[in-house]
Amino acid sequence: MTDTNTFTDHAFTEAFFALHHGLPRQAPGSDASTRRLLSLCGPLPERPRVLDLGCGPGRSALLLAAEAGGEAGAEVTAVDLHAPFLEELRAAAAARGLAGRVRTVEADMGALTGEDFEDGSFDLVWAEGSAYILGFDAALARWKRLLAPGGTLVLTECQWTVPEPSAGARAFWDPHYALRTTARNLAAAQAAGYQVLGVHHLPDSDWAQYYGPLAERVRALSGTGADAPAMAAALAATREELDVRARHGHEYGYTGYVLSPVTAGDGDAWPARPETAADVAAVREVHLAAFGTLLEADLVDALRTDAAWLPGLSYVAEGPDGSVAAHALLTRCEVDGAPALALAPVAADPALQRSGAGSSVVRALLAAARERGESLVLVLGHPEYYPRFGFTPASHFGIRAPFEVPDEAMMALVLDDSVPVPAGTIRYPAPFGV
Repeated sequence: MTDTNTFTDHAFTEAFFALHHGLPRQAPGSDASTRRLLSLCGPLPERPRVLDLGCGPGRSALLLAAEAGGEAGAEVTAVDLHAPFLEELRAAAAARGLAGRVRTVEADMGALTGEDFEDGSFDLVWAEGSAYILGFDAALARWKRLLAPGGTLVLTECQWTVPEPSAGARAFWDPHYALRTTARNLAAAQAAGYQVLGVHHLPDSDWAQYYGPLAERVRALSGTGADAPAMAAALAATREELDVRARHGHEYGYTGYVLSPVTAGDGDAWPARPETAADVAAVREVHLAAFGTLLEADLVDALRTDAAWLPGLSYVAEGPDGSVAAHALLTRCEVDGAPALALAPVAADPALQRSGAGSSVVRALLAAARERGESLVLVLGHPEYYPRFGFTPASHFGIRAPFEVPDEAMMALVLDDSVPVPAGTIRYPAPFGV
């Protein structure tokens, strides 16, 4: 984006920071989105240790210091390479009476060393609008060690929001940062050893909170004599970015991911595999024990003889003695005539519930579906459980159940974002009786 024959990269960087100095945000976001992402983290320890990476002038750091962990707030370590941003943050923290809760560190967030950044040092690692500097996958890998047991990683990432981005949008993004989709980022997070606690798509208003003040700054500086070669390039690059957003903003957006490293209790201790004929009776017993009725057990047996049954997509998790600890099933359903998968039923031995056996079998089953080329999974279930696997409300895609259900309980997971997601009413296999 710059002509390094005219000026140095350092000069452009300084011009870029000068252009952004004093702006409330350095990336799309809002206090509302920060609070929403924080709520998806679930309960935090009292006075949690928070690491805000690429904090900029500290809008998120200040909110986290005041609100994470309840009334006591949090202890926030805010990291950025740009000293003036850290100066802004310290001044703002002092003005709000938060100086004792916010500590600033001028450092490279991709190379955190020393006693302040030992393994397991933080309950919450936060990165709004900054992970792209390392790359999504690198951020997942490098920051994982910083989390204490039970810790949470929150980061936002710019990504495609349409299956086929236009040539114009790609012409801007591809040379600078290869955007992916929610499905691909969720797959990357799970492959990196995280469970998904929640996903939040930032609204367009979050972009306005960033681009509105930035556009005013560009207009104010244009034609004022401030456009020395480096600043002229920074202004031109920013105008291009604003123009691309105006023309192609419907094709990309920011999404927040709330992630927690998978531990033995999350499923590592429960190997999962496709069921065999020898498992059929044990699978039935697990469903009878888990639900206390014949309905789910009979449903599984009926689906086995139905055309919707897909060999290889009935999975069990094994206990230490090789017994069936949990079971999950995917069968063929349709959305407006397009093929999809129904995840149901899912059951774990009551004695082993909350042990991770259920999570293990669901993860393995979804991975198997992805590997065989399936593109969409639907589930009617607990809205506080299934989002850890990447499920979001099906209504976001225009998908609805054939009966009345709470919106947050009918969920969808896109496995292959290259396939258009159908909209319409779900048609379940006949054994479901709906």
